[in-house]
Amino acid sequence: MSAYSTGQASTGHAPNGRTLDDAPLLEGVLFRRVCAWLIDLLLVGGIVAVLWVVLVGFGLLTLGLGMPLLGLLPVVPLAYHILFVASARSATPGQAMMDLSVRRDQDLGQPSLLQAILFTAGLWLTLGAGVVWLGAALLTQRNRTLHDLASGLVVVRARALDGALTAPADFGNMGRGSGYA
Repeated sequence: MSAYSTGQASTGHAPNGRTLDDAPLLEGVLFRRVCAWLIDLLLVGGIVAVLWVVLVGFGLLTLGLGMPLLGLLPVVPLAYHILFVASARSATPGQAMMDLSVRRDQDLGQPSLLQAILFTAGLWLTLGAGVVWLGAALLTQRNRTLHDLASGLVVVRARALDGALTAPADFGNMGRGSGYA
Protein backbone atom coordinates (compact mmCIF):
# COMPACT_ATOMS: atom_id res chain seq x y z
CA MET A 1 0.00 0.00 0.00
CA SER A 2 1.12 3.51 -0.58
CA ALA A 3 1.32 6.24 1.99
CA TYR A 4 -1.02 8.48 0.03
CA SER A 5 -3.82 6.05 -0.67
CA THR A 6 -5.30 2.74 0.30
CA GLY A 7 -7.42 2.09 -2.77
CA GLN A 8 -8.65 3.32 -6.09
CA ALA A 9 -11.54 5.39 -4.80
CA SER A 10 -10.41 6.03 -1.25
CA THR A 11 -8.73 8.98 0.34
CA GLY A 12 -5.22 9.13 1.72
CA HIS A 13 -2.64 11.74 2.64
CA ALA A 14 -0.41 13.72 0.33
CA PRO A 15 3.15 14.44 1.49
CA ASN A 16 2.02 17.83 2.83
CA GLY A 17 -0.53 16.18 5.12
CA ARG A 18 -3.61 17.05 3.06
CA THR A 19 -6.05 14.31 2.22
CA LEU A 20 -6.62 13.48 -1.41
CA ASP A 21 -8.78 11.25 -3.53
CA ASP A 22 -7.31 8.89 -6.13
CA ALA A 23 -10.13 9.45 -8.65
CA PRO A 24 -8.90 12.79 -10.08
CA LEU A 25 -5.36 11.44 -10.27
CA LEU A 26 -6.44 8.42 -12.31
CA GLU A 27 -9.22 9.81 -14.49
CA GLY A 28 -8.67 8.59 -18.06
CA VAL A 29 -5.10 7.46 -17.38
CA LEU A 30 -5.27 4.18 -19.34
CA PHE A 31 -6.42 5.79 -22.59
CA ARG A 32 -3.97 8.63 -22.14
CA ARG A 33 -1.11 6.16 -21.56
CA VAL A 34 -1.85 4.42 -24.85
CA CYS A 35 -1.98 7.75 -26.71
CA ALA A 36 1.22 8.92 -24.99
CA TRP A 37 2.99 5.70 -25.96
CA LEU A 38 1.98 6.17 -29.61
CA ILE A 39 3.24 9.77 -29.55
CA ASP A 40 6.52 8.62 -27.98
CA LEU A 41 6.78 5.85 -30.59
CA LEU A 42 6.58 8.47 -33.36
CA LEU A 43 9.11 10.73 -31.61
CA VAL A 44 11.58 7.91 -30.98
CA GLY A 45 11.11 6.71 -34.57
CA GLY A 46 11.92 10.20 -35.84
CA ILE A 47 15.01 10.46 -33.64
CA VAL A 48 16.24 7.03 -34.75
CA ALA A 49 15.61 7.88 -38.42
CA VAL A 50 17.59 11.12 -38.18
CA LEU A 51 20.42 9.40 -36.30
CA TRP A 52 20.47 6.57 -38.87
CA VAL A 53 20.88 9.05 -41.73
CA VAL A 54 23.63 10.91 -39.85
CA LEU A 55 25.46 7.71 -38.89
CA VAL A 56 25.21 6.20 -42.37
CA GLY A 57 26.53 9.47 -43.80
CA PHE A 58 29.36 9.39 -41.28
CA GLY A 59 30.03 5.75 -42.17
CA LEU A 60 30.27 6.61 -45.86
CA LEU A 61 32.57 9.54 -45.14
CA THR A 62 34.87 7.28 -43.12
CA LEU A 63 34.79 4.57 -45.83
CA GLY A 64 32.87 2.19 -43.58
CA LEU A 65 34.82 2.70 -40.37
CA GLY A 66 31.90 4.57 -38.78
CA MET A 67 29.29 1.94 -39.61
CA PRO A 68 29.64 0.09 -36.26
CA LEU A 69 28.15 3.20 -34.63
CA LEU A 70 24.80 2.09 -36.07
CA GLY A 71 24.86 -0.50 -33.28
CA LEU A 72 24.08 2.31 -30.85
CA LEU A 73 20.63 2.94 -32.34
CA PRO A 74 18.84 0.35 -30.15
CA VAL A 75 19.97 2.34 -27.10
CA VAL A 76 17.97 5.40 -28.20
CA PRO A 77 14.50 4.23 -27.03
CA LEU A 78 15.91 3.09 -23.69
CA ALA A 79 17.79 6.34 -23.10
CA TYR A 80 14.74 8.35 -24.22
CA HIS A 81 12.46 6.76 -21.63
CA ILE A 82 14.98 6.59 -18.79
CA LEU A 83 16.18 10.17 -19.11
CA PHE A 84 12.72 11.69 -19.50
CA VAL A 85 11.12 9.68 -16.67
CA ALA A 86 14.03 10.58 -14.36
CA SER A 87 13.86 14.27 -15.36
CA ALA A 88 12.27 17.06 -13.35
CA ARG A 89 9.04 16.72 -15.35
CA SER A 90 8.85 12.95 -14.64
CA ALA A 91 7.26 12.28 -18.01
CA THR A 92 8.24 11.54 -21.58
CA PRO A 93 7.16 14.17 -24.13
CA GLY A 94 4.22 11.97 -25.10
CA GLN A 95 3.15 11.63 -21.48
CA ALA A 96 3.53 15.37 -20.94
CA MET A 97 1.35 16.07 -24.02
CA MET A 98 -1.30 13.76 -22.58
CA ASP A 99 -1.15 15.43 -19.12
CA LEU A 100 0.50 12.45 -17.40
CA SER A 101 3.29 12.24 -14.88
CA VAL A 102 5.22 9.23 -13.57
CA ARG A 103 5.55 9.35 -9.78
CA ARG A 104 6.63 7.20 -6.86
CA ASP A 105 3.67 5.24 -5.56
CA GLN A 106 4.54 5.81 -1.91
CA ASP A 107 4.51 9.60 -1.79
CA LEU A 108 3.93 10.89 -5.35
CA GLY A 109 7.50 12.21 -5.44
CA GLN A 110 9.70 12.22 -8.50
CA PRO A 111 11.17 8.84 -9.47
CA SER A 112 14.84 8.13 -8.90
CA LEU A 113 17.17 7.18 -11.72
CA LEU A 114 17.10 3.55 -10.56
CA GLN A 115 13.30 3.53 -10.61
CA ALA A 116 13.34 5.04 -14.11
CA ILE A 117 15.73 2.30 -15.26
CA LEU A 118 13.53 -0.43 -13.74
CA PHE A 119 10.41 1.18 -15.20
CA THR A 120 11.92 1.35 -18.70
CA ALA A 121 13.46 -2.13 -18.60
CA GLY A 122 10.15 -3.53 -17.40
CA LEU A 123 8.25 -1.70 -20.15
CA TRP A 124 10.47 -3.10 -22.91
CA LEU A 125 10.48 -6.60 -21.38
CA THR A 126 6.69 -6.46 -21.22
CA LEU A 127 6.49 -5.35 -24.85
CA GLY A 128 8.93 -8.09 -25.85
CA ALA A 129 6.96 -10.76 -23.99
CA GLY A 130 3.71 -9.67 -25.62
CA VAL A 131 1.54 -6.66 -24.98
CA VAL A 132 -1.10 -8.87 -23.37
CA TRP A 133 0.83 -8.41 -20.11
CA LEU A 134 -0.08 -4.73 -20.18
CA GLY A 135 -3.64 -5.88 -19.47
CA ALA A 136 -2.63 -6.16 -15.82
CA ALA A 137 -3.45 -2.44 -15.63
CA LEU A 138 -7.12 -3.37 -15.93
CA LEU A 139 -6.90 -5.52 -12.79
CA THR A 140 -4.63 -3.62 -10.41
CA GLN A 141 -5.23 -0.75 -8.03
CA ARG A 142 -4.60 2.63 -9.62
CA ASN A 143 -4.39 0.94 -13.08
CA ARG A 144 -0.74 0.00 -12.59
CA THR A 145 1.04 -2.19 -15.13
CA LEU A 146 3.54 -4.87 -14.14
CA HIS A 147 6.49 -2.56 -14.77
CA ASP A 148 4.81 0.10 -12.60
CA LEU A 149 4.51 -2.43 -9.78
CA ALA A 150 8.09 -3.68 -10.17
CA SER A 151 9.56 -0.17 -10.12
CA GLY A 152 7.31 1.24 -7.39
CA LEU A 153 5.90 3.91 -9.70
CA VAL A 154 2.42 5.05 -10.69
CA VAL A 155 1.25 7.13 -13.66
CA VAL A 156 -1.14 9.93 -12.71
CA ARG A 157 -2.74 13.00 -14.25
CA ALA A 158 -0.28 15.88 -13.97
CA ARG A 159 -2.93 18.57 -13.43
CA ALA A 160 -4.61 16.63 -10.65
CA LEU A 161 -1.20 15.97 -9.12
CA ASP A 162 -0.40 19.68 -9.07
CA GLY A 163 -3.59 20.36 -7.15
CA ALA A 164 -3.03 17.44 -4.80
CA LEU A 165 0.49 18.42 -3.79
CA THR A 166 0.15 22.19 -3.42
CA ALA A 167 -0.84 23.75 -0.16
CA PRO A 168 -4.21 25.52 0.13
CA ALA A 169 -4.25 29.30 -0.20
CA ASP A 170 -4.74 29.80 3.55
CA PHE A 171 -1.92 27.45 4.51
CA GLY A 172 -0.14 28.62 7.64
CA ASN A 173 0.37 32.36 7.82
CA MET A 174 0.67 32.71 4.04
CA GLY A 175 -2.13 34.56 2.28
CA ARG A 176 -3.75 35.83 5.49
CA GLY A 177 -0.86 37.80 6.76
CA SER A 178 1.05 37.26 9.94
CA GLY A 179 0.15 38.38 13.40
CA TYR A 180 3.69 39.73 13.72
CA ALA A 181 3.43 42.50 11.12
